[in-house]
Amino acid sequence: MNSISRNKQRVLDAIEHVAPRRNRYIRQNSYYYKNLVRFFRFNIPVGSKVLEIGCGTGFLLNATEPSYGLGIDFSPSMIRIAGEKYPHLHFRVMDAEALSLEEKFDYIIISDTLGYLEDIQKAFSELKKVVHPGTRILISYHNFLWEPFLWLAQKIGLKMPHQRLNWLNRGDVINLLQIEGYDVIKSGKRFLFPLYIPVLSWFFNQYLAYLPLVNNLCLTGYIVARLPENKPFDNHEYSVSVIIPARNEKGNIEDAVIRTPQMGSHTEIIFVEGNSTDDTLAEIKRICELYKDKRDVSWLVQDGKGKGDAVRKGYAHAKGDILMILDADLTVPPEDLPKFYNAIATGKGEYINGTRLVYPMEDEAMRTLNMMGNKFFSVMFSWLLGQRIKDTLCGTKVLTADNYRKLAANRSYFGDFDPFGDFDLIFGSAKLNLKLVEVPIRYRARIYGDTNISRFKHGWLLLKMVFYAMNKIKFVK
Repeated sequence: MNSISRNKQRVLDAIEHVAPRRNRYIRQNSYYYKNLVRFFRFNIPVGSKVLEIGCGTGFLLNATEPSYGLGIDFSPSMIRIAGEKYPHLHFRVMDAEALSLEEKFDYIIISDTLGYLEDIQKAFSELKKVVHPGTRILISYHNFLWEPFLWLAQKIGLKMPHQRLNWLNRGDVINLLQIEGYDVIKSGKRFLFPLYIPVLSWFFNQYLAYLPLVNNLCLTGYIVARLPENKPFDNHEYSVSVIIPARNEKGNIEDAVIRTPQMGSHTEIIFVEGNSTDDTLAEIKRICELYKDKRDVSWLVQDGKGKGDAVRKGYAHAKGDILMILDADLTVPPEDLPKFYNAIATGKGEYINGTRLVYPMEDEAMRTLNMMGNKFFSVMFSWLLGQRIKDTLCGTKVLTADNYRKLAANRSYFGDFDPFGDFDLIFGSAKLNLKLVEVPIRYRARIYGDTNISRFKHGWLLLKMVFYAMNKIKFVK
């Protein structure tokens, strides 16, 4: 390692001194470290390619079960111990502010490390060498409010001694990330009670910790970030599949084809018919034959019931790089789809959600009770997901085929709980830490047929899904 500053040398000397006792401190504070492992395991799929900055003796990196794991630390003693304990992983002595790596990683862990860095902005800049557009950077840090308690824990031998160079809060870290061009996907606080007392610790950390105001007192803060891929507006790099679930929508089929724009390098339209009673299937077949020389349009008949089943079937047959849902009632104008294409194709977001609650609506487009329900679920889901989402029920949702395949591979975590299809995608995208962006659209009144949504029946289902998702996303064990 090249010569380092006096401040770094002071930190290094302190870390070298405690390195032989590092694993003992981890065992001594096993409740805290098990909770930390659960957080990173929740966010990092097993078998990922993982880099840990400030890996210490390798405990956390090993716990994520990477297919390829690399830990770096500027303490030779920590790296030596890590290599001996976890020979199946890779470790290098390296300064986070001067990375000499050429590999790209799926996930980068920076856990309780920022306080030891002399130039955090420089470290964030160096990370650009090892990220690709899908990389997620997971940062954890200690809440400044806990400094007196952590200082006391060090003095009485309950916590590993350290020599911090700085103590940044959430706003400071986010500001430095944004200066270097990173997107912050989500941030928050967790872990309220670091001592293990049966039942009490479980209640405090799994439920009480996430309540408003109380959450500000939590010990651990976290930030999930990515480096967006900035591509030119209105590019033609990607092909598009537009999936149109259709049940009793005979009068809208031809308009759906005529009004859906060509996007990207190629646009295919796939109707998924849902066992209609108004000859919708016959109309779809007629339109597909009529426009076969002008548009890439095809049809399927779903095997199960509900929009969610139709969407999954359509996605399974789609060939495009980008997958879109367009409701056959055309209350979301097909002419607005290029806005969704540009949001995802330029790297502004990875999960693009339409929102009907910005622009004024046409008369009768949405009834008052429906509007109130949407606003309620907006507040609930923004809190639940850790990202702002204004309209959870807009039918138009867009993501890449690659990200959908990842979402589908992890679907077992939530199970088959969503007859609509909306929340399967919302929850799955949140679990993958995809960047959510909303595109405002002008919601139109339907011109044919009646809505397939029952306000009270489906509203009750949505409420049950919210409580179900709380224990899968927010109140994670």
